[in-house]
Amino acid sequence: MTSGTRPAPDYELPAGLLSADELPDGLVVADHAGRVIVFNSAAQRLTGVSPSRAIGQDLGTVLPLADAEGRCWWQQSRPYDGLAIRTRHPERSLFLPDGTELLVTVGYARGRRGTGPRVGWQRQGGAVHRITITMRDARRRARIERARADLVSTVAHELRSPLTSVKGFTATLLAKWSRFTDDQKRLMLETVNADADRVTRLITELLDVSRIEAGRIQLNRELVDIAARAANVVAGRVAAGESASKFAIHATGNLPEAWLDGDKVDQILANLIENAVRHGAGTVTTVIEAASVRGGPGIAVSVRDQGDGIAPELAPAVFRQFWRAKRRGGAGLGLFIVKGLVEAHGGAISVSGAPGGGAEFRFTVPAGVPDLG
Repeated sequence: MTSGTRPAPDYELPAGLLSADELPDGLVVADHAGRVIVFNSAAQRLTGVSPSRAIGQDLGTVLPLADAEGRCWWQQSRPYDGLAIRTRHPERSLFLPDGTELLVTVGYARGRRGTGPRVGWQRQGGAVHRITITMRDARRRARIERARADLVSTVAHELRSPLTSVKGFTATLLAKWSRFTDDQKRLMLETVNADADRVTRLITELLDVSRIEAGRIQLNRELVDIAARAANVVAGRVAAGESASKFAIHATGNLPEAWLDGDKVDQILANLIENAVRHGAGTVTTVIEAASVRGGPGIAVSVRDQGDGIAPELAPAVFRQFWRAKRRGGAGLGLFIVKGLVEAHGGAISVSGAPGGGAEFRFTVPAGVPDLG
C-alpha cells in the first residue's frame, strides 16, 4: 500500500449484530487489498496497536506475525495468492516481534472481483474477498494446561492412598485368610469399604467439576425445607460418632418457600458443615434466615465455626479448584463445587469472619416458585 490518506473500508459489520468490541477474542478483518477494516479492542489489548493506527493500513504491517522459527508467517502462508481453494487456517501459535505468543485462526471469504493486475497483496481481481483473523492470548491456554496437570497430579495423589490400602488388605486376606480371626477380617474389610467410599467420593467430585465447568448442572426442583435438610446432615454426622453438642441450627423468621434441588442442597450443606468441622473449632452453627435476593424473596444460610477463621487476603481463593486450608486433607474441590451448585440455583456465596471469631460461609438462593418460562 502507498502512504497518504487511508482508503475507506469496503466492508462494515451488518447493523444490529454484536459489536466487534464486545467480543472476548481479538478480531481483525482485512479487505481484498490487504487493508485492515476491523480492529477491535481485544486486538488492541493483545498487540498494543490502537484501532486508529491499524484501520486502513497493510495487514502484514499491523500484525507482523512470525512462526516459532522467526519466519514471517504472511510470506509463508501467502493469504492472497496462495492455494485458491483454501478457506481457513486452523488455530496455531504465532509470535509478535516482542515475543508475545498469540493463538491465531485465519478464515477466508472468497468472491469474484474481476481479473485486474495484482501488486503485492493488492489484488484487483483476486479470489479472496475478505480475511478474518481471530486471536487469543496463549497464556490462557498455558493456564488451562497447568490446571489440567494439577488435576491429574491431585487425582493421582488422592487415589494412591486408598487404592494402596485396598490392594494391601485384599492381597493379605487372599494370601493368609485362615490366619486371621473373624474380628480381624471384619476390621480389614471395613477399612477396604471406607477406602472404596473415598475413591467413589473423589470420582463424584470430578464429575461435578466437569459438569460445572461445562455449564451442564441439571436441577430437579422441589419444595425444600433447608432447616430440615441441615438437621439431617447433622444427624448423619452424630450417627457417625461426633458429639451432638458440636452442632447448632437456628432458623429465624418466616422463611419463604424455596423450590430447589434437594440433593444438591444436601451436598452444599454437607460440604460446608464438614469444612467447618475439619478446619474450624468449637460449635458449628448453621443459621437459616429470610433474605432479599436480586430484589426478590430469598433464603440466606450461614455456616459458622469458632476457629481461627480465614485471612482476608485468602478469601478470594477459597472457592478455586485445589484450594486447601494448610494443605490438609481432601482434593481441594469441595468449595469449588459448592460455589458452582449455589450459582446453578441463581444464588451467590461468600466467606468472611464469623461473629465472635471463626469463619462464616454464607450463601443465598432465590425463593418462591421458579420461573420456568
